Amino acid sequence: MAGIAALSTYFPSEYQTSREIAEATGIPVEVIEQKFGLRGKHRAASDEHVSAMGTQAARPLLESVRPDEIGALIYFGSAHKDYYLWSVAPKIAHALGLDNAFSFELMNTSACGPIALKVARDMLTADPGLKSIVLVGASRESRVINYRNHRARFAFNFADGAAAALVRPSGGHEILATAAVTDGSFADDVMIPAGGSVHPPSPETLERDMHRVDVPDVDRMRARLDPVSLQRFVTVTRKAVQDSGSSVDDIDFLAMLHTKRSLHEELLRTLGLEPHQSLYLEEFGHMSSIDPFVVLSEAERRGLLNRGDLVVALSAGTGYTWAATAIRW
Repeated sequence: MAGIAALSTYFPSEYQTSREIAEATGIPVEVIEQKFGLRGKHRAASDEHVSAMGTQAARPLLESVRPDEIGALIYFGSAHKDYYLWSVAPKIAHALGLDNAFSFELMNTSACGPIALKVARDMLTADPGLKSIVLVGASRESRVINYRNHRARFAFNFADGAAAALVRPSGGHEILATAAVTDGSFADDVMIPAGGSVHPPSPETLERDMHRVDVPDVDRMRARLDPVSLQRFVTVTRKAVQDSGSSVDDIDFLAMLHTKRSLHEELLRTLGLEPHQSLYLEEFGHMSSIDPFVVLSEAERRGLLNRGDLVVALSAGTGYTWAATAIRW
């Protein structure tokens, strides 16, 4: 058994409203709010990086556990970090004074939240010597979008923030089963074209604005993704709860990533859930892999979760992976 003993979040002070996003994109504010499902989002300052935000999110967890009891710190957030070819996990662990913890990183774009819960659970189950694990994720994705590139308009909801969870072998909200599915045929559909080994940084890549998120062929991606996305969300949700000994009918709350409003609402209907059985991140936007953690933290703060509830953390990320983890609150 392993459970979430505590959750914590951090958001930058700068806030971009839906009207400001509309002005930057040329899209009517009504479309930003109704279709994109975005009333506003936090933006990191130019000198505010994921190492700092992740540290800020995780620090309150130390109020409920001694630093020497933490055996591992896992960063599961955005790959848009302080530096290229660099691990942020050791920096966060050092800043928190976790001298007894080893650290490493997981990377599966926005799908990594439910997967990080699985990894922490499996590690604690397999290693009796581990007393606790800290999961830290952060997103600074608002800084890698070009509002004038409408090929990548799906990314206009990208926002900034951080979340952390303390996972322990007993007590807390029990992490049950995880289900995930990957379709690698989408691997080349979304990327930052330059900066890697295919297109190393150069004056040409800077001139062509190749260092921000792009979708080379948006029509081709949409034609393949739209017919399968909803069903794959349902598939991983159903398998996660079934492997936990329950069924979809038993779900009390859905903690899902921020996506367009219509998909969120359609998924709730398909799963037989009412709007009050979820929390839509219209005031936060999409923060890479931390969305389900933000939903859980906000839902707990607002009194939307009750002891014994069956909760599903659900997400998906470019690549493409869909993932769900069932939790007994």
